[in-house]
Amino acid sequence: MTLDTFRKLAENRFKVCLDLMCGKKNEEYSRNNDKLHNFKRAALIEDLTPEMALLGMMTKHLVSIIDICQDSELPEKALLAEKVTDTVNYLILLEAIIEEQR
Repeated sequence: MTLDTFRKLAENRFKVCLDLMCGKKNEEYSRNNDKLHNFKRAALIEDLTPEMALLGMMTKHLVSIIDICQDSELPEKALLAEKVTDTVNYLILLEAIIEEQR
């Protein structure tokens, strides 16, 4: 893959990630202007830290990615895009949780 092709792929993925986190999913999962509400609420329910609650939610996406990598057939493009986007978003949200604590 050329650098130019890779750059286009990465720029597209980051745009999709940002649009999803700051658009549709923000409305669904944020409360009282708190982007991290869902993880804080899950942490209270599960008696965990918000970071660990997030990691628990992210695990299902990681399992899907592992399964995709172990399958003998290439995944559908839309499925791979969804799983990569979700995982990237969870990592950014993890960073946000940790930064908020600073």
